[in-house]
Amino acid sequence: MLDFLTIRVFDILDILLVTFLLFLVYRLIKGTVAFNIVTGFLLVYLVYVVVRALHMELLTSIIGQFIGVGVIALIIVFHPEIRRFLLYIGSHYQINRFFSIENLLHSGKEAGDGAYIPELLETLLFFSRTFTGAIIVIARRSELEEQISTGDIIDAKLSQPLLKTIFFKNSALHDGAVIIRGGKIAAAGCILPLTHKEVDKSMGLRHRAAIGISETTDAIVLVVSEETGNISLVQGGYIERHLTAEKLTELLYYYLVPPKSAGQNPSSIN
Repeated sequence: MLDFLTIRVFDILDILLVTFLLFLVYRLIKGTVAFNIVTGFLLVYLVYVVVRALHMELLTSIIGQFIGVGVIALIIVFHPEIRRFLLYIGSHYQINRFFSIENLLHSGKEAGDGAYIPELLETLLFFSRTFTGAIIVIARRSELEEQISTGDIIDAKLSQPLLKTIFFKNSALHDGAVIIRGGKIAAAGCILPLTHKEVDKSMGLRHRAAIGISETTDAIVLVVSEETGNISLVQGGYIERHLTAEKLTELLYYYLVPPKSAGQNPSSIN
């Protein structure tokens, strides 16, 4: 008699998986125009459920036609968000820290031992003192082939004179991003995707591009503001601004050097 109240283990699992999926969708569209569109669509669907329950045939038929093509409409309207969602899943999904799809398919290249970090730090501090705008992307497991292909191939050892030349204000490459891979400057003048999230109005295109590329890859992005000289580090869609030389050094070694080499305790990084 009460069979309809039977709850199986798979029912609970189903609810948890749907909740997790909705949480991922919320994280991707939070702070964007897409959030308002989704809210509007859900309200329309709620009205449809109500009018159908009240047997209001005319409204049910009209709204039902709208709901019927809703999936196709959502795919068209939200194709950038859907792409970001698939990129997020492919870039961040891990069963645990030792096994992931990324580890399984990874070619084995790592960011290196961090020998280039002192040179990079000295260059960033110079840019900060001279108010030279710059955006530098450091590839880790994601090799950023798509982004590298949008710029000019450099494939040269990282050096302060070379970075100064690239970001010199009259240089043809200074507006794009430099991508560092394997301790070398892979390309310059690269185009990065902009984030769709709402960000502080004081942040310009460099900061928006830094957040955008970090949302879909595991890259570390460094930005120097041309207006204020402030240095920011972006990772996983989150930005840390107004970094001191000490804090920047700590973060770079933490993110780019294997723990055994760096000799740091991850819990010390706030």
